[in-house]
Parts: sequence; C-alpha cells; structure tokens
Amino acid sequence: MAVKRTPLHDAHAALGARFVEFGGWEMPVQYSGIIDEHTAVRTRAGLFDVSHMGEIEIAGPAAFDTCQQLTVNDVARLHDGEAQYSLLCLPNGGVVDDIMVHRLAVDRYLFCVNASNADGDFGWMHEHRGNAAVINRSNDFALLALQGPRATAILARLTTLPLDRIAPFGFAEGEITGQHALVAHTGYTGEDGWEIYCAPDRVRIVWDRLLEVGAKDGLVPCGLGARDTLRLERCLPLYGHELTTETTPLEAGLGWVVRLNKGEFIGGDALREQKRRGLARKLVGFELTEAGIPRQGYPIVDDGNVIGCVTSGTKSPTLGKAIGLGYVPAASANVGTKLAIEIRGRRVAAVTVQLPFYRRS
Repeated sequence: MAVKRTPLHDAHAALGARFVEFGGWEMPVQYSGIIDEHTAVRTRAGLFDVSHMGEIEIAGPAAFDTCQQLTVNDVARLHDGEAQYSLLCLPNGGVVDDIMVHRLAVDRYLFCVNASNADGDFGWMHEHRGNAAVINRSNDFALLALQGPRATAILARLTTLPLDRIAPFGFAEGEITGQHALVAHTGYTGEDGWEIYCAPDRVRIVWDRLLEVGAKDGLVPCGLGARDTLRLERCLPLYGHELTTETTPLEAGLGWVVRLNKGEFIGGDALREQKRRGLARKLVGFELTEAGIPRQGYPIVDDGNVIGCVTSGTKSPTLGKAIGLGYVPAASANVGTKLAIEIRGRRVAAVTVQLPFYRRS
C-alpha cells in the first residue's frame, strides 16, 4: 500500500521538515529540532499538521444510543458544541482505540480517531452501528493543532469566533481567515490550545496565515517528535504504546473516563468485573536515577525479576530527566517504588513517581 501524504506535504518540505512514516502516512517528525519545537509549545506556541487523524460521523435518530453502546464515557453529558475524550473497547475490556467525540447535534456526532486505527475503527463502529448511520468522513477534513500559551491570542487575529467563551472541550464552527472550520478547544500537548478541522483544499491558506500572524509571538511549525515528548510529559496515552487490545482503560489509569453506571456498553461487563476483582497490573510513571534513556520495549525489573516493559520513554526536555511509562504488577505500582530499567543489558536504577510528570501552571 502506498504511503499517504497530507495536503500540506509540500509546505512541510519547503520548511525543511524531516519526514517519518507513521500509521501509513508520511508525516513531519521535526523542522528546527524536537527540543526547540517542544520548548516553543511549552513557552510560546507551536503548529502541528495532524491531518492523518481520521474522522467518522454517527448520524440519525439512533445516533445517541449507538454512541452510548460504542463508547465507555457517557455521551448523555454532552450538549451541542461539546466534546469528550473516550474509548472504544472490545467485549473483554481491551481498547480498540481512544477517541474524541464531538456532539454536532442530538442526532450527529463526529469522532476523531487515531490514524493507524481509522479503517479498523470504521469497521468496528459500522459493525455495531445499530440503527444509526456510520460515515467515514476522513477525506472531508484536514486537521491542524495550534498549541501553547499564546495559541489563543494568535488564533483570535484570524477569526471572529468568541474564543474566550469556548470552554475547554468546547467547539464552534465559523471562519478562520475566511475559511470555514470547526474549532475545538482541545489538544494533545498538556498546554492550552485549539484543534482546527477544515477542508483539505483550504488548509494551506489557514496554515500559512497562522504561521504568518503568529511569527511575532514565536509560533513555529512542529512535528510528531515534539508531539510525542509533549504528550508523554503530561502522561497522555498513545495507542500502540499505553493502549492496546491487551490493555484496559482501568489498567491505563483512565478510570475517570469509564462510566460504569451509565448502562450497557461494549466492554462494560468485563470492566465492572475487573474493578470488582481489583487490578492485577497498573500503568506507572518512573524517573531514572542514573544515566540512561528508557525506550518502548525495555524490560522493567524489580528485585532482579523482569515484571513488565516500558511503553513510552524519553529524556524530558522540560524537566531535564529521563522519564517513562510502563505496566507493572499492582504490588510494584506504589509511588516511590525502586525499580530498574534494562537498557542494552545494563540495569539502570529508577523510581516510580506521581503522575503526570508535568502540569502547566
């Protein structure tokens, strides 16, 4: 299968981006450098092209019931113009994908799904659609993420939307630099910011104008490398790392998303039973106390025994420490537990810490 490119591929190349294949897409991994881009988002603003993400609409009189059946969160909490983080689960509680659900109307919901899972998610949702229509709208949207403490001020220069009245996880439709867009007060970096859905043939206009008007605020284009270090510092899970069909939301520390009392939903029985029994393993965060950098797949060791493996790891640009996430038995999950990470045959001391690693002030 040919590798896909977003509508902004030529713009990225002109800016000197380095590319990487991710989820079947050729995506910019960095421009000026991961640390520079990471720091820009934490202190100023960064602009990401995340058009590889998929969009799926559930529509019709039965849309609400279908969304409730498919997702672990409670769609009844949403009003028009509100979004929520949620997950699709298998009957055994394993995660199909983590998603964002936007309520466009009582009979229309737009799901944003992970790029590598988009086709599979569509098939899963279609299989369990009930009497609702499930429409793959991925070709209808390009998606930008404008993130950082100056993001709102930058975006306000190009739109008349009342950004100050759109609460976190709210969204509105309007124009950005004359182009129709759905603008959501959401993101994946741990900073304040916006995600902008617009037509693929108009996204270059929005991209160029944002970079132009944001230049005086230090706005820079950012790639997937910085996106990964930013989300890891905030302990935002990544599918294929912290979330898989072999892990449950409860094990991943996402119990706050799972509304076990909302009624029946796919995976609900298994998750209720897991909560009743107690978790055998949990996702923990750790810091290395010796030199080294943890990476996905590295063994986690306790008292000489391998008890798990790293799901994500890096040297945090913000904290200056080597950090990581991984699943361990519940008995080894308490904050302050001394562990070791096996890095190329060498066991490097680590300690479990309170999550998230980073909170914005």
